[in-house]
Amino acid sequence: MQEEINQQLVESAGSLEFLAKQAVEGFITGLHKSPFHGFSVEFAEHRLYNNGESTRHIDWKLFARTEKLFVKRYEEETNLRCQLVIDQSSSMYFPQDTKGFNKLEFSIHAAASLMILLRKQRDAVGLSLFDETVTLHTPSRSSMTHQRYVFHELEQILKQKPETKKTSATDALHQIAEQLHRRSLVFIFSDMVDNSHEGTEELFAALQHLRYNKHEVVLFNVVDRQHEIDFKLENQPYRFIDMESGEEVKLNPASIQSTYKAAAEAYETNLKLFCGQNRIDFVEADVNQPVDQVLMAYLIKRSKMV
Repeated sequence: MQEEINQQLVESAGSLEFLAKQAVEGFITGLHKSPFHGFSVEFAEHRLYNNGESTRHIDWKLFARTEKLFVKRYEEETNLRCQLVIDQSSSMYFPQDTKGFNKLEFSIHAAASLMILLRKQRDAVGLSLFDETVTLHTPSRSSMTHQRYVFHELEQILKQKPETKKTSATDALHQIAEQLHRRSLVFIFSDMVDNSHEGTEELFAALQHLRYNKHEVVLFNVVDRQHEIDFKLENQPYRFIDMESGEEVKLNPASIQSTYKAAAEAYETNLKLFCGQNRIDFVEADVNQPVDQVLMAYLIKRSKMV
Protein backbone atom coordinates (compact mmCIF):
# COMPACT_ATOMS: atom_id res chain seq x y z
CA MET A 1 0.00 0.00 0.00
CA GLN A 2 1.05 3.57 -0.58
CA GLU A 3 1.47 5.09 2.88
CA GLU A 4 1.57 8.78 2.00
CA ILE A 5 -0.90 10.94 0.16
CA ASN A 6 0.52 12.16 -3.13
CA GLN A 7 0.44 15.95 -2.69
CA GLN A 8 0.99 16.64 -6.40
CA LEU A 9 -1.93 14.39 -7.25
CA VAL A 10 -4.35 15.98 -4.83
CA GLU A 11 -3.36 19.47 -5.97
CA SER A 12 -4.15 18.59 -9.59
CA ALA A 13 -7.91 18.59 -8.97
CA GLY A 14 -7.91 22.02 -7.39
CA SER A 15 -8.11 24.16 -10.53
CA LEU A 16 -11.87 24.20 -11.02
CA GLU A 17 -14.33 26.26 -9.04
CA PHE A 18 -16.62 23.94 -7.17
CA LEU A 19 -20.18 25.17 -6.72
CA ALA A 20 -22.98 23.29 -5.03
CA LYS A 21 -25.87 22.49 -7.39
CA GLN A 22 -28.45 22.91 -4.70
CA ALA A 23 -28.79 25.49 -1.99
CA VAL A 24 -26.81 24.79 1.17
CA GLU A 25 -26.85 26.40 4.55
CA GLY A 26 -23.58 28.06 5.43
CA PHE A 27 -22.08 30.10 8.16
CA ILE A 28 -19.82 32.68 6.51
CA THR A 29 -20.04 34.63 3.27
CA GLY A 30 -18.56 32.66 0.39
CA LEU A 31 -19.50 31.16 -2.97
CA HIS A 32 -22.53 29.00 -2.31
CA LYS A 33 -26.21 29.89 -2.32
CA SER A 34 -28.15 29.63 0.90
CA PRO A 35 -31.63 28.04 0.86
CA PHE A 36 -32.84 30.87 3.04
CA HIS A 37 -34.09 33.98 1.28
CA GLY A 38 -33.57 37.27 3.09
CA PHE A 39 -33.25 40.93 2.21
CA SER A 40 -29.51 41.32 2.11
CA VAL A 41 -26.50 40.71 -0.07
CA GLU A 42 -27.66 39.86 -3.62
CA PHE A 43 -30.85 40.30 -5.67
CA ALA A 44 -32.38 37.00 -6.77
CA GLU A 45 -35.86 37.48 -8.25
CA HIS A 46 -39.24 39.20 -8.00
CA ARG A 47 -42.39 37.78 -6.50
CA LEU A 48 -45.92 39.16 -6.23
CA TYR A 49 -46.66 41.33 -3.23
CA ASN A 50 -49.01 39.81 -0.62
CA ASN A 51 -51.52 42.07 1.08
CA GLY A 52 -50.56 42.95 4.63
CA GLU A 53 -46.81 42.47 4.37
CA SER A 54 -44.22 45.23 4.58
CA THR A 55 -43.95 47.57 1.60
CA ARG A 56 -40.28 48.15 2.27
CA HIS A 57 -39.02 45.94 -0.55
CA ILE A 58 -41.59 46.71 -3.23
CA ASP A 59 -39.98 47.48 -6.59
CA TRP A 60 -41.68 50.81 -7.35
CA LYS A 61 -39.94 51.19 -10.71
CA LEU A 62 -41.40 47.87 -11.82
CA PHE A 63 -44.78 48.99 -10.49
CA ALA A 64 -44.56 52.10 -12.67
CA ARG A 65 -44.10 49.93 -15.74
CA THR A 66 -46.55 47.14 -14.95
CA GLU A 67 -48.99 48.66 -12.42
CA LYS A 68 -48.50 45.49 -10.36
CA LEU A 69 -46.81 45.20 -6.98
CA PHE A 70 -43.71 43.00 -6.88
CA VAL A 71 -41.34 42.42 -3.97
CA LYS A 72 -37.61 41.98 -4.46
CA ARG A 73 -36.20 38.73 -3.11
CA TYR A 74 -32.56 38.36 -2.21
CA GLU A 75 -30.18 35.46 -1.60
CA GLU A 76 -27.11 35.52 0.55
CA GLU A 77 -24.08 33.61 -0.60
CA THR A 78 -22.74 31.15 1.93
CA ASN A 79 -19.98 28.65 2.23
CA LEU A 80 -20.49 24.97 1.69
CA ARG A 81 -20.55 22.28 4.34
CA CYS A 82 -19.06 19.10 2.89
CA GLN A 83 -18.84 15.64 4.43
CA LEU A 84 -16.38 13.08 3.06
CA VAL A 85 -17.73 9.58 3.75
CA ILE A 86 -15.32 6.68 3.15
CA ASP A 87 -16.00 2.95 3.31
CA GLN A 88 -12.98 1.28 4.92
CA SER A 89 -14.27 -2.28 5.10
CA SER A 90 -12.11 -5.19 3.96
CA SER A 91 -13.53 -5.30 0.42
CA MET A 92 -12.08 -1.84 -0.16
CA TYR A 93 -8.55 -3.29 0.04
CA PHE A 94 -9.10 -5.00 -3.34
CA PRO A 95 -7.14 -5.40 -5.54
CA GLN A 96 -4.11 -6.46 -3.52
CA ASP A 97 -0.57 -6.93 -4.78
CA THR A 98 -0.90 -4.29 -7.46
CA LYS A 99 1.28 -1.38 -8.51
CA GLY A 100 -1.76 0.88 -8.67
CA PHE A 101 -4.28 1.90 -6.04
CA ASN A 102 -6.66 -0.43 -4.34
CA LYS A 103 -10.19 0.88 -3.80
CA LEU A 104 -9.45 2.36 -0.38
CA GLU A 105 -6.28 4.11 -1.53
CA PHE A 106 -8.14 5.50 -4.55
CA SER A 107 -10.91 6.80 -2.28
CA ILE A 108 -8.49 8.47 0.13
CA HIS A 109 -6.58 10.25 -2.64
CA ALA A 110 -9.81 11.40 -4.28
CA ALA A 111 -11.19 12.64 -0.94
CA ALA A 112 -7.93 14.47 -0.22
CA SER A 113 -8.11 16.13 -3.65
CA LEU A 114 -11.63 17.36 -2.97
CA MET A 115 -10.65 18.59 0.49
CA ILE A 116 -7.85 20.73 -0.94
CA LEU A 117 -10.21 22.07 -3.59
CA LEU A 118 -12.82 22.97 -0.99
CA ARG A 119 -10.19 24.44 1.31
CA LYS A 120 -9.22 26.90 -1.42
CA GLN A 121 -12.82 28.12 -1.36
CA ARG A 122 -12.83 28.36 2.47
CA ASP A 123 -15.51 25.68 2.67
CA ALA A 124 -16.06 23.50 5.72
CA VAL A 125 -15.07 19.83 5.49
CA GLY A 126 -15.88 16.88 7.75
CA LEU A 127 -14.88 13.21 7.60
CA SER A 128 -16.85 10.04 8.28
CA LEU A 129 -15.37 6.52 8.17
CA PHE A 130 -17.33 3.30 8.37
CA ASP A 131 -17.15 -0.47 8.10
CA GLU A 132 -19.58 -2.42 10.27
CA THR A 133 -20.19 0.80 12.22
CA VAL A 134 -19.27 4.46 11.91
CA THR A 135 -15.72 4.45 13.27
CA LEU A 136 -15.09 8.20 12.92
CA HIS A 137 -17.36 11.17 12.42
CA THR A 138 -16.09 14.74 12.58
CA PRO A 139 -18.32 17.77 12.04
CA SER A 140 -17.50 19.99 9.09
CA ARG A 141 -15.21 22.90 9.93
CA SER A 142 -13.19 25.29 7.80
CA SER A 143 -10.26 25.93 10.14
CA MET A 144 -6.79 24.92 9.06
CA THR A 145 -6.34 23.01 12.32
CA HIS A 146 -9.37 20.85 11.59
CA GLN A 147 -8.38 20.25 8.00
CA ARG A 148 -4.89 19.19 9.08
CA TYR A 149 -6.60 16.76 11.46
CA VAL A 150 -8.70 15.31 8.62
CA PHE A 151 -5.60 14.98 6.46
CA HIS A 152 -3.84 13.20 9.32
CA GLU A 153 -6.71 10.72 9.67
CA LEU A 154 -6.58 9.96 5.95
CA GLU A 155 -2.83 9.39 6.20
CA GLN A 156 -3.36 6.99 9.11
CA ILE A 157 -5.76 4.86 7.09
CA LEU A 158 -3.12 4.42 4.40
CA LYS A 159 -0.71 3.07 7.03
CA GLN A 160 -3.14 0.48 8.37
CA LYS A 161 -2.74 -3.15 7.38
CA PRO A 162 -5.78 -4.95 5.93
CA GLU A 163 -8.05 -6.43 8.58
CA THR A 164 -11.20 -8.53 8.37
CA LYS A 165 -13.87 -5.87 8.63
CA LYS A 166 -17.34 -6.47 7.25
CA THR A 167 -19.57 -3.78 5.77
CA SER A 168 -22.82 -2.42 7.07
CA ALA A 169 -23.21 0.55 4.76
CA THR A 170 -26.96 0.63 5.38
CA ASP A 171 -26.70 1.23 9.13
CA ALA A 172 -23.70 3.54 8.73
CA LEU A 173 -25.39 5.83 6.19
CA HIS A 174 -28.52 6.04 8.32
CA GLN A 175 -26.38 7.05 11.29
CA ILE A 176 -24.44 9.64 9.30
CA ALA A 177 -27.68 11.08 7.93
CA GLU A 178 -28.88 11.63 11.50
CA GLN A 179 -25.59 13.18 12.62
CA LEU A 180 -25.43 15.76 9.83
CA HIS A 181 -27.65 18.52 11.16
CA ARG A 182 -27.21 21.04 8.35
CA ARG A 183 -27.70 20.81 4.63
CA SER A 184 -24.42 19.54 3.27
CA LEU A 185 -22.78 18.16 0.18
CA VAL A 186 -22.02 14.52 1.01
CA PHE A 187 -19.35 12.64 -0.96
CA ILE A 188 -19.57 8.87 -0.50
CA PHE A 189 -16.67 6.65 -1.54
CA SER A 190 -17.72 3.01 -1.46
CA ASP A 191 -17.92 -0.13 -3.58
CA MET A 192 -21.55 -0.37 -2.39
CA VAL A 193 -21.04 -3.91 -1.11
CA ASP A 194 -23.04 -4.52 2.06
CA ASN A 195 -22.48 -7.84 3.84
CA SER A 196 -25.02 -7.18 6.57
CA HIS A 197 -28.40 -8.88 6.66
CA GLU A 198 -29.91 -5.89 4.88
CA GLY A 199 -30.73 -6.12 1.18
CA THR A 200 -30.36 -3.76 -1.74
CA GLU A 201 -33.63 -1.96 -1.04
CA GLU A 202 -32.52 -1.16 2.51
CA LEU A 203 -29.17 0.13 1.23
CA PHE A 204 -30.95 2.38 -1.24
CA ALA A 205 -33.27 3.57 1.54
CA ALA A 206 -30.20 4.71 3.49
CA LEU A 207 -29.14 6.87 0.53
CA GLN A 208 -32.69 8.23 0.37
CA HIS A 209 -32.40 9.15 4.05
CA LEU A 210 -29.59 11.56 3.17
CA ARG A 211 -31.66 13.11 0.39
CA TYR A 212 -34.72 13.34 2.66
CA ASN A 213 -32.62 15.37 5.10
CA LYS A 214 -31.92 17.85 2.27
CA HIS A 215 -28.31 16.82 1.69
CA GLU A 216 -26.86 16.78 -1.79
CA VAL A 217 -25.25 13.39 -2.39
CA VAL A 218 -22.44 12.40 -4.73
CA LEU A 219 -21.73 8.67 -4.85
CA PHE A 220 -18.31 7.59 -6.07
CA ASN A 221 -18.85 3.90 -6.81
CA VAL A 222 -15.26 2.71 -6.45
CA VAL A 223 -14.61 -0.52 -8.35
CA ASP A 224 -11.94 -2.48 -10.15
CA ARG A 225 -13.98 -2.73 -13.32
CA GLN A 226 -11.71 -5.18 -15.07
CA HIS A 227 -12.07 -7.82 -12.37
CA GLU A 228 -15.22 -6.95 -10.40
CA ILE A 229 -17.57 -6.08 -13.25
CA ASP A 230 -16.12 -7.52 -16.47
CA PHE A 231 -14.58 -10.51 -14.64
CA LYS A 232 -11.62 -10.61 -17.00
CA LEU A 233 -9.33 -13.36 -15.71
CA GLU A 234 -7.17 -15.94 -17.40
CA ASN A 235 -8.79 -19.26 -18.32
CA GLN A 236 -7.42 -21.27 -15.43
CA PRO A 237 -8.58 -22.41 -11.96
CA TYR A 238 -8.55 -19.74 -9.23
CA ARG A 239 -9.12 -19.71 -5.49
CA PHE A 240 -11.46 -16.83 -4.64
CA ILE A 241 -11.46 -15.57 -1.04
CA ASP A 242 -14.16 -13.31 0.41
CA MET A 243 -12.14 -10.47 1.96
CA GLU A 244 -14.80 -9.80 4.58
CA SER A 245 -15.75 -13.32 5.68
CA GLY A 246 -12.72 -15.40 4.67
CA GLU A 247 -14.88 -17.91 2.81
CA GLU A 248 -13.18 -19.61 -0.13
CA VAL A 249 -14.35 -21.12 -3.38
CA LYS A 250 -12.33 -22.76 -6.16
CA LEU A 251 -13.48 -22.46 -9.76
CA ASN A 252 -12.54 -21.59 -13.31
CA PRO A 253 -13.85 -18.05 -14.01
CA ALA A 254 -14.66 -18.97 -17.62
CA SER A 255 -17.41 -21.29 -16.37
CA ILE A 256 -19.38 -18.46 -14.73
CA GLN A 257 -18.14 -15.32 -16.49
CA SER A 258 -21.29 -14.62 -18.50
CA THR A 259 -23.61 -15.24 -15.54
CA TYR A 260 -21.46 -13.22 -13.14
CA LYS A 261 -21.03 -10.33 -15.57
CA ALA A 262 -24.78 -10.15 -16.23
CA ALA A 263 -25.51 -10.03 -12.49
CA ALA A 264 -22.83 -7.38 -11.82
CA GLU A 265 -23.99 -5.19 -14.69
CA ALA A 266 -27.63 -5.54 -13.60
CA TYR A 267 -26.77 -4.33 -10.09
CA GLU A 268 -24.74 -1.44 -11.49
CA THR A 269 -27.61 -0.44 -13.82
CA ASN A 270 -30.08 -0.63 -10.94
CA LEU A 271 -27.82 1.56 -8.79
CA LYS A 272 -27.42 4.15 -11.55
CA LEU A 273 -31.17 4.20 -12.15
CA PHE A 274 -31.88 4.67 -8.46
CA CYS A 275 -29.38 7.53 -8.23
CA GLY A 276 -30.89 9.24 -11.26
CA GLN A 277 -34.41 8.97 -9.84
CA ASN A 278 -33.28 10.42 -6.49
CA ARG A 279 -31.07 13.20 -7.85
CA ILE A 280 -27.89 11.59 -6.56
CA ASP A 281 -24.78 12.17 -8.65
CA PHE A 282 -23.38 8.76 -9.63
CA VAL A 283 -19.69 8.67 -10.50
CA GLU A 284 -18.07 5.46 -11.68
CA ALA A 285 -14.61 5.49 -10.11
CA ASP A 286 -12.52 2.77 -11.73
CA VAL A 287 -9.28 2.22 -9.81
CA ASN A 288 -7.56 1.39 -13.09
CA GLN A 289 -7.92 5.04 -14.11
CA PRO A 290 -5.88 7.92 -12.63
CA VAL A 291 -7.58 9.66 -9.71
CA ASP A 292 -7.12 13.12 -11.19
CA GLN A 293 -8.75 12.10 -14.47
CA VAL A 294 -11.82 10.68 -12.72
CA LEU A 295 -12.20 13.80 -10.60
CA MET A 296 -11.55 16.22 -13.44
CA ALA A 297 -14.15 14.59 -15.67
CA TYR A 298 -16.72 14.85 -12.90
CA LEU A 299 -15.86 18.45 -11.98
CA ILE A 300 -16.04 19.58 -15.60
CA LYS A 301 -19.43 17.88 -15.97
CA ARG A 302 -20.61 19.46 -12.74
CA SER A 303 -19.41 22.94 -13.69
CA LYS A 304 -21.60 22.77 -16.80
CA MET A 305 -24.66 21.86 -14.74
CA VAL A 306 -24.63 24.73 -12.24
